Amino acid sequence: MVLIPNGTYQVGTDDVAIEADKEGPKRLLEVSSFYLDKFQVSNRDFNNFVSSTKYKTEAETFGDSFVFTLFLNNTFKEQLKDYRVAQAPWWYKVTSASWQHPYGPDSDILDVMDHPVIHVSWNDAKAYCAWKGLRLPTESEWEAACRGGHKDTKYPWGDKLFPNRKHMANIWQGTFPHYNSAKDGFIGTNPVDMFKQNDFGLYNMAGNVWEWTDSTWSEDMPQEKVKKGGSYLCHLSYCYRYRCSARSHNTADSSAGNLGFRCAKTAS
Repeated sequence: MVLIPNGTYQVGTDDVAIEADKEGPKRLLEVSSFYLDKFQVSNRDFNNFVSSTKYKTEAETFGDSFVFTLFLNNTFKEQLKDYRVAQAPWWYKVTSASWQHPYGPDSDILDVMDHPVIHVSWNDAKAYCAWKGLRLPTESEWEAACRGGHKDTKYPWGDKLFPNRKHMANIWQGTFPHYNSAKDGFIGTNPVDMFKQNDFGLYNMAGNVWEWTDSTWSEDMPQEKVKKGGSYLCHLSYCYRYRCSARSHNTADSSAGNLGFRCAKTAS
C-alpha cells in the first residue's frame, strides 16, 4: 500500500464532460491521511481469499454475470441474443460466468493470475477488504489519490492522453464496440503491475477495470455504489470515464467482466 498524506485535494471538476454523472463542480476537500493499494486486487489475491474462507461470490450465487461481446463466439452470442443489456447490447448475461470463469464455464484464469479479479460485486469487494482488515476507499479518497497530489489534472499522469505518444493506460483503441486495435497491448485486462500512472506510485487508476468505492451514488438510490477509473472498454466516443473526475455507478450486487477494486486503510 502507499500512503496518501492528509491535505487539501480536488474532487470533481468544472470541465464537465458527462453532465448526467454529476462530475462537477470542482471542490477542494480536506482528506485525512490513508493508505491505498498500489495495485488492483488480482486473481491471485482473490484466490487466496476464497481458498482461506470458502467465500462464494454473488455472481456464483446468482449463477451468471455479464461478459463483453468480443469474448464470445458467434454461436454462443446467437444463443444468448435475448439475454443482453437493453441499453448496452454488447453485454451478454452468461450462465456460470464468474471470477474463476470470466468468459463462461469453458474459461479459466490460470494464465491471468496477475490480472485484476473481475465479476466481483461491491458486496464481494467489501468481504475481501474485511478479511484483509482493510476497507474500500471513499470516492473522495479515491479521487484524491488519482491525481497524485496535483490539482486540475485530467488523468492520473497529467492532461495529455498520450504524452510523448506513450500509452499510459489500458483503454479501448479503435471503434467501439466492434473493433479494438489493442495498440496499448491489450484487448481485455492487463497485469496489475503495469501502467504506473502517478506521483503516488499508483498503477491503473485509469483504465483496466472499474473500481468500487465505499460511496453511495445518491440518497434516493442507496443500493447504487460509486465506481471510479473507467476500464479497458472505455473510449472517448462512448465511455469517456478514464478521467479522475469521471464517475459511474452500479447496484451493490452487480458484477461484470470489467469491474474490480482495490483496498484502503485509515492511517493511524
